[in-house]
Amino acid sequence: MAAKKRNIIERTIEGPAEALELGIESGQKIVNKIPGTGVNPFKKAKSFWYLLGPGLTTGASDDDPSGIATYSQSGAQYGFGLMWLAAFTFPLMAVIQEICARIGLVTGRGLAGNIRVHFGRKVLYVSTLLLFAANTFNIGADLGAMANAVQLLVPHFNFALLAVGFTVLILLLQIFTPYVKYAKYLKWLALVLFAYILSSILAHPDWHTVINHSIVPHITFSKDQILLICAILGTTITPYLFFWQTSQEIEDEIAVGQTTISSRQGSDKEPIKKMRIDVWSGMFLSNVVMFFIIAACASVLFKHGVTNITSAAQAADALRPFAGNATFWLFAAGIVGMGLLAIPVMAGASAYAISESIGKRQGLNTKLKQGSAFYGVIIISMFLGLGMNFLGINPIKALIYSAVLNGVVAPVIIVLIMLISRKKSVMGEWKNGKLSAGIGWLLAGLMAVSGLAAIYSLL
Repeated sequence: MAAKKRNIIERTIEGPAEALELGIESGQKIVNKIPGTGVNPFKKAKSFWYLLGPGLTTGASDDDPSGIATYSQSGAQYGFGLMWLAAFTFPLMAVIQEICARIGLVTGRGLAGNIRVHFGRKVLYVSTLLLFAANTFNIGADLGAMANAVQLLVPHFNFALLAVGFTVLILLLQIFTPYVKYAKYLKWLALVLFAYILSSILAHPDWHTVINHSIVPHITFSKDQILLICAILGTTITPYLFFWQTSQEIEDEIAVGQTTISSRQGSDKEPIKKMRIDVWSGMFLSNVVMFFIIAACASVLFKHGVTNITSAAQAADALRPFAGNATFWLFAAGIVGMGLLAIPVMAGASAYAISESIGKRQGLNTKLKQGSAFYGVIIISMFLGLGMNFLGINPIKALIYSAVLNGVVAPVIIVLIMLISRKKSVMGEWKNGKLSAGIGWLLAGLMAVSGLAAIYSLL
């Protein structure tokens, strides 16, 4: 396959097994090789920042308001007991996202397009419809959480106007902002995640206990804890991330002039190395934030007997009496920022999947008139999600429905991803190695068990 013509900075990373080397530390090693950077840490940080893209925004979007609520409940209900999940899920999440990105780089198609080509339309149609439903429920819950978070900060604001305002703002940005500029907005929004790291530090957790529970798994095997573990798996490793990651790799290539599938097919070492830095760094940041949210809620809420958290906004409000205004403001502001990042990713993932399924032109690089089907899916999903907040649908039930639908879809999609990525005829030299294959199939099994547990919880 022909090598791609891309402007790539020199990199030093060889494979997905070296997880930490694909994070911040590896980026520093890479930029050391760039002429003119020397030992200036600001130039190093700037150079590393420019290496990041779809992987960073995908990882950051995983910490949406619904995810924040799940992690907050974990810390409030079980203290530091489930902190080990942050480290446990990191390689699982990073490997599957890297495989998705590699599929996009090598085949020149999005994930839905690859599933259609290799497995036919029936499986794809069912999967994408379930994905659309799950994402819509999640969007609705996140819009409500954002409005509630603003009300915590400014109580006199009207909930309905806030929810509608956020919906319109997100739609206008997605539809009318050029992709290159919009991608930069999403990238900068990812920095909002540092609010949760700072809020945790301000909560003054016992770091010796934190480190101990981060390394040694603590499981009671109670029904409630098993279901919460399944919820964490479901909110951390979700199908919309698979579709978004693959499609954003394509969008980046289209943005530099590779507008046909044939021009995008194939890859060489440089784009793959860049992608690995990006993806593993993004997933690392996502899981670090999970770690700090659990730490903050465990050290404050669990300690003071506040053990039932049903929303991210409630978590922020509950932290205030014990951790002070600074932690409260950081937590609440983070909910709004992450909603602005995550909701477009969810709606966009549905749009990519459905548009590719029916063979329609799609992508944030297209104009509204050219990509009417693509933007139509985004608009419908957003307004259906908004409507949930005015139809009396409980946001917690919406998240449960979303978790169940994701539990059904995720194992199926992961199996399809693994089957595509193992084929030499499709992936060439970039087909899965033994380590990636082993982790990917392990993840498929774990997500199948998680999905069954989520379904069982409703019976």
